[in-house]
Amino acid sequence: MKKYILYLCAALVLASCNDDFLDKYPQTSVAPEEFFKTEEDLELYVNGLLTLAGPGSYLADQSSDNSATTGAIEIKNIMTGSPSSQTLTGGWNWGTLRNINYFLDNYTKATGSEDAIAHYVGLARYYRAVFYFNMVKRYSDVPWYETTLNPGDEDLYKPRDSREMVMGKMMEDLDYAMANVRESVPTGTPDVWAVKAFTARVALYEGTYRKYHSELGLEGTSAQFLEKAKTVAQEIMNSGLFSIYNSGNPESDYGSLFGAQDLLGNPEVILANIYDSSKDRGSNNNRGIFGDYEQSPARDLILSYLMKDGSRFTDHEDFDQKGFVDEFQNRDPRLSQTIVYPGWVRQPDDTPYIQVLNKNFTGYHQLKGFVNSIDNVEISSDDFPVYRYAETLLIYAEAKAELNELNQGDLDMSINLLRQRAGLPNLDMAAANGNPDSFLASKYPDLSGANQGVLLEIRRERRVEMALEGYRYDDLMRWNAGKLLEAIPQGMYFDGLGKYDMTGDGIEDIILVDKDSVIPVGDEKEKNSLGETLIYYKAGTIDENVDVFLSNGADGGMMVTETKERTFVEPKYYYRPVPIQQVTLNPNLTQIFGWE
Repeated sequence: MKKYILYLCAALVLASCNDDFLDKYPQTSVAPEEFFKTEEDLELYVNGLLTLAGPGSYLADQSSDNSATTGAIEIKNIMTGSPSSQTLTGGWNWGTLRNINYFLDNYTKATGSEDAIAHYVGLARYYRAVFYFNMVKRYSDVPWYETTLNPGDEDLYKPRDSREMVMGKMMEDLDYAMANVRESVPTGTPDVWAVKAFTARVALYEGTYRKYHSELGLEGTSAQFLEKAKTVAQEIMNSGLFSIYNSGNPESDYGSLFGAQDLLGNPEVILANIYDSSKDRGSNNNRGIFGDYEQSPARDLILSYLMKDGSRFTDHEDFDQKGFVDEFQNRDPRLSQTIVYPGWVRQPDDTPYIQVLNKNFTGYHQLKGFVNSIDNVEISSDDFPVYRYAETLLIYAEAKAELNELNQGDLDMSINLLRQRAGLPNLDMAAANGNPDSFLASKYPDLSGANQGVLLEIRRERRVEMALEGYRYDDLMRWNAGKLLEAIPQGMYFDGLGKYDMTGDGIEDIILVDKDSVIPVGDEKEKNSLGETLIYYKAGTIDENVDVFLSNGADGGMMVTETKERTFVEPKYYYRPVPIQQVTLNPNLTQIFGWE
């Protein structure tokens, strides 16, 4: 059962976060001089600013090459349409910042201990950094506001501040937060280690973004952010407070992080978002996660996983022609804890699940984040790991490698702890650099030099370890790898019409028939050796009236999800335009990188 959960009740002091412009005071039920009096008042307000990632993150990889989707995802619409400031109108929302700055403008009215007040100020500045990080990722240059604006203030109509200036202010906020946020905090709220985990994440993002995005002209400043990422990650590692969850069961340890009713005692979880439906705080997105609704994992992700012996799956001569059952054999155990595997049993059934093959889907089903239960309380009460120690180790290794400081000892205290949990051989730096993976190298042409091989492996490890948790799109953006999004996601491979085993027992479960076939009904359908009726699908090309789209039609190939050509315009599509409505209100908000 759950431990104590802090329920945050700050409606008393918070405004709606959906306002589009900084032209209102934060809505408060009392005047600031009457409310901001005590430490308790500060705590109440700051708790209302709480922003945590949740289970919706398991659906966020729809924007990346990890998943296919039938949804109207923004980046897909951009690459297949005619995007402009008139069509991309979301994201320019400032209500959250207004609430944060309102606190920072008024906290001095309260009396209390110096360290307590500094703690709440640190949290507010951490939340401001979280807000601005999302804005910078989307727009790059944005106006920096650190006070509450009133109607008529000139700064309402200021131009965008430079990315350099905004990121500098953000790091000042985070430095203050790291120095003042407490280690002991109410359950479910950020402590100093959560602040440090976020700081390391931001620093790695910005350091690599500046290094690989020449259009910014900031390559010379990338090292200072990479140094910050390395240093803060190492502080977390040296604390001795966290470790990779490893009970010695590589077939289940990794997956247990994403289906746990209680993550509070898990040594890998730096901060958990706590759910308990019995206390009216539940979250159930099983239907969306499972992969037969709007999204499904892409085969390109499946190809990234190593073999169990550490060798590369894509080094096999026929790797791109392996069927569903074969491609799961002897792979990194994290694959079968992330994607539904042959032989998996879905409750309440007692026989292996047979993948549903739907139009526009890949055939693969997502397991990470899916709660395999029929108990609605259990389904809705899984905690979400907001910050994992695994990410800290990945940040440390990548930052060290990008700074050309990485050695084998660094790998052993970071990446290899993740591989050991999965039961894989250690990553050897000399071997990786001596024989870089050509399959991965083709994806990341910006990588070269003596550390190319180990950087490729670190990127592989990050993709695999953090798969379907919502990080992949940001990674592609910071690595200047947006062109990878032009590839239309593909699915399972079938070598043509005929019968196929989908459960791994060697007995056929489905049959693919020609588009012109008449599918029998009832008892006329063929049965397998177990007496189970085969599942029939018509297979053909995407422009035919069939059930399963294959790249070569009746001759087989990969499952096809769509055919509309995608174009990723560089550097333009790494950014978004300021919505036209905002430019109309404030003509000083000019567009950048070709947006109109």
